[in-house]
Amino acid sequence: MALPVYLGLVHYPIYNKNNEIVTTAITNFDIHDIARTARTYNLLKYFIIHPLDAQKALAGEIISYWQEGYGGQYNPDRKEALNIVEVLPDIAATVDYITVKEGAAPLIVTTDARKYENTVSYASLRQQIHESGRPFLLLFGTGWGIENSVMKQFDYILEPVYGPGDYNHLPVRAAVAIILDRLLGEYWWEKNR
Repeated sequence: MALPVYLGLVHYPIYNKNNEIVTTAITNFDIHDIARTARTYNLLKYFIIHPLDAQKALAGEIISYWQEGYGGQYNPDRKEALNIVEVLPDIAATVDYITVKEGAAPLIVTTDARKYENTVSYASLRQQIHESGRPFLLLFGTGWGIENSVMKQFDYILEPVYGPGDYNHLPVRAAVAIILDRLLGEYWWEKNR
């Protein structure tokens, strides 16, 4: 049985490299690569969160190609992954969707390359996901991250993902894969001890 975990990719309000608040564009790779990762880790839904109708229509065309068009015949695995994708206009609509589906509001967790007062470790969140029975919404920002006043509304912010060096600017698709594995992946470190 799948844990009540959902993922959202936020496109507004987002900072750009000049620290301006913008709406980022949906990318084809973010749609199907994150859907495949989310499906691999048994997430219930992957929400593409975008306010602009033109961008939502673009996402709908891409999803439709893999669901109903030739893409679904050509690659049934991708068709299965895209079954969990939903396009919604904002974070509030996403929380409402989950609340109706689960009968309880989700705990909202996001990620950032910086630490905050409500930063939580992967071990702690992993334990909560597996033991609490509560629904969780994992939000990932695009661009240079989700606007600060919005970040302050979330229940938790995961500690940053660090490599061994001082460079820290992961693409969102890589961050999603790393974080889902830390929170929901197998206990590989306990095998063959």
